[in-house]
Amino acid sequence: MTTYAIGDIQGCFDELQSLLEKIGFDAAADRLWFTGDLVNRGQQSLKVLRFVKDLGDRAITVLGNHDLHLLAVEAGVRKPRRNDTFDEILAAPDASELLWWLRHRPLLHHDHASGYVLIHAGLPPQWGLEKAQACAREVETVLRGSDYMDFIKNMYGDEPNQWTESLSGWDRLRFIINCFTRMRYCDHDGHLALDEKGTPGTQPDDYLPWFELWDHAGDDIKIIFGHWSTLGSFHQPGFHALDTGCIWGGALTAMRLGDEPVQVSIPCRGICTPGRREF
Repeated sequence: MTTYAIGDIQGCFDELQSLLEKIGFDAAADRLWFTGDLVNRGQQSLKVLRFVKDLGDRAITVLGNHDLHLLAVEAGVRKPRRNDTFDEILAAPDASELLWWLRHRPLLHHDHASGYVLIHAGLPPQWGLEKAQACAREVETVLRGSDYMDFIKNMYGDEPNQWTESLSGWDRLRFIINCFTRMRYCDHDGHLALDEKGTPGTQPDDYLPWFELWDHAGDDIKIIFGHWSTLGSFHQPGFHALDTGCIWGGALTAMRLGDEPVQVSIPCRGICTPGRREF
């Protein structure tokens, strides 16, 4: 059995199928991990959702900010943005089933045997793996429970922007969700810079890419993440970034997990214009 991790798809179904053909994906034997943002901006989000859902336990996907945005639009909490491509999903006869499945996806997945960890965006320096897992479960429990709608209504906002164990209620859950689905930069004290989306070197002084401050990788884990298309393909011991900007005309990337991971990419035609990112 081979496991491949794949970067942000964002509704680019044809590109996903081309990538799977290139890596020789065998649905009967192989497994796929997705870094989140299955949907939005691409024109085939419905096909992507159905395909990944139908893979069942052969696929693991974590939630990304665009996936949560779809849930918020469906709930009537957020209005669609100009570049959103949710209409086909919301009008589909299986929309309720697909969205129920989506909101039951995790924020973090850890494979103990291989040591790989899958998230969408980032982790603050105060969290080790055990804390990150516990925080993920807090949000997952609410997303899947009777307080789901209240959570969606209180999910958005940039504050609080620093972790303390004393955080409670919606503030605590909002900080957690911002780390897992929006984070790119933070400072040594863990203050988030959520408006910063550019390549390293463009951020304000005193802020660094989150993975440069996260020093818990000595736990013999390797973190796979997406979300950061301007960072692109990035690999250093303990960290692998796989969002290579398919939607922006970059590439869609898969990485074969193992002691020596192997990356495979295909070029993408692009649908959105760089410089008009809203997330």
